[in-house]
Amino acid sequence: MKLAIFASGNGSNFQAIAEAVKSGEIDAEITLLFSDKKDAYVVQRAKALQIPVIAFSPKDFDSKAMYEAEILHLLEEEQIDLVVLAGYMRIIGPTLLEVFSNRMVNIHPSLLPNFPGLNGIKDAFCAKVAETGVTIHYVDDGVDTGPIIAQEKVMIEGNDTLASLEEKIHNVEHKLFPSILAKLIKTRQGENHS
Repeated sequence: MKLAIFASGNGSNFQAIAEAVKSGEIDAEITLLFSDKKDAYVVQRAKALQIPVIAFSPKDFDSKAMYEAEILHLLEEEQIDLVVLAGYMRIIGPTLLEVFSNRMVNIHPSLLPNFPGLNGIKDAFCAKVAETGVTIHYVDDGVDTGPIIAQEKVMIEGNDTLASLEEKIHNVEHKLFPSILAKLIKTRQGENHS
């Protein structure tokens, strides 16, 4: 199974997935990393792992549809089976969604439907809720609204700071995302063989 990982930033989830692929926990190949930011640290991580990188900005295109059409062309050229959003900070539009419906998975740092959007960890922290967590879900045309695949709770303790909460969330993400992807891929491969 061929994976394309989309990321916009540091790439710690990308790294966790790449390590799980390398160790054989995830029975798939990361065919490419796509980033909408050429200077994102995730690009350096991918190059260090000798994973092909494609990076270009929506600003290079006249419209979001043209930007996504170019990405779609690349994904189809590489015969990508599953798109994994690992800190990709853009809303996916219909050009990609139509083709990759139920084949695009995202990770979000809250217990959806609570605290969707860009600042899930900070929003939960500022709301002073007792728990938040991590959600892995399929991507649909809303913001963090797609069908939920898995969730894991993270308690917010009285002595937590925003930084300590972020660290707890990231620790859960780095374990949960690879293990859920491994199960998802195994299930999909089973369906393809039957």
